Amino acid sequence: MEIVREVRALQASADAARAAGRRIALVPTMGALHDGHIALVAEARRRADLVVVSIFVNPTQFGPGEDFAAYPRPFEADAARCREAGVDLLFAPAPEALYPPGFQTSVEGERVSKPLCGASRPGHFRGVATVVTKLWLAAKPHVSVFGEKDYQQLALLRRLARDLGFDVEVVGVPTLREPDGLALSSRNAFLGPETRAQALVLQRALRAADGAVAAGERDAAALLAGVRRELAKAPLAEVDYAELRDAESLEPAPARLESPTLLALAVRFPAAGGPRAVRLIDNTVLRPPGGREASR
Repeated sequence: MEIVREVRALQASADAARAAGRRIALVPTMGALHDGHIALVAEARRRADLVVVSIFVNPTQFGPGEDFAAYPRPFEADAARCREAGVDLLFAPAPEALYPPGFQTSVEGERVSKPLCGASRPGHFRGVATVVTKLWLAAKPHVSVFGEKDYQQLALLRRLARDLGFDVEVVGVPTLREPDGLALSSRNAFLGPETRAQALVLQRALRAADGAVAAGERDAAALLAGVRRELAKAPLAEVDYAELRDAESLEPAPARLESPTLLALAVRFPAAGGPRAVRLIDNTVLRPPGGREASR
C-alpha cells in the first residue's frame, strides 16, 4: 500500500491509473476506522481496480465547541487496517495540503444541508461538501463510497455530483451494525454500560416504525408519535430530532406517506467519564407497500 500526503502526488497516481484503463474508487474517511469503514472498502474493491482511502480530520466541518482537537487520530492502526483490507493507496494530507494559506472558497448545498443535522450543526455540511469536492478533484475517482448511516451526507453528495457535473458514481452502503443492532460508530466507545444499553432505543424506534408501515399505517403524525413513545423509554436519551423526510430531496414528508420516506433520528446520551454528550444518529427508509418508488 502506498501512502501519499500531497494533492499533486495523488493526482499523478490517478492520472496514471486512468491512462492505464484502471477504474478508481475513493472512500473518504476521518480515520478512527471500524468495521463499517472496512465494509465501504470492500464495496469499493468490488467496483474498482484501484482503491483509494483518504484519512483526513476535516477542520471545516467542526463547529464552535465541537470536538475537533479531541477527535481520535490513530493513524498507525488505521493504516494497518487499510493494508489488511487491501487498500492500494492511502491519502493522508496535512490540513495545509487541502486548505492552503488564504483559502476562501467553499461549496454548499442550498437546501439539502439545512434540515436534520444541518439545523443543529450550522456550517457542518458546507465543510463536508467542500472537502469531498477537493478529494474528488485530487483522487479523480470513477466511484466514491459512503455509508448510509450518514444519510443526509449521502443525499448531499449525490446532489453535489449531479449539480456540479462530477463524473463520479456516488454509492451508498447499508449501515453495518453490532450484533444487538446498534449502528457502528466511533462514538460508541464513549458510551458507558447503562447508556450503551439505552442506545438500542434508536434501533427499536426504527423497527417499530417499519412494522407500523408494513401493517398499513400511513399517517406521518401517528408514525412520529409512535417513534417518540419508543424513544421516551430510554430515560437518558435526549432527542435532537426525529423527522420524516422525502428519501431523495429531504424535503418534509407529506401528512400521508405514499412514497419512500426517510425516518431520521439523532439522540444524545451522557458520555462515560466526561461532560460531553455522545450524539448518535440512525435512520431507515420507510417504504409503504404499493407506494411510489423514488428515483435514485
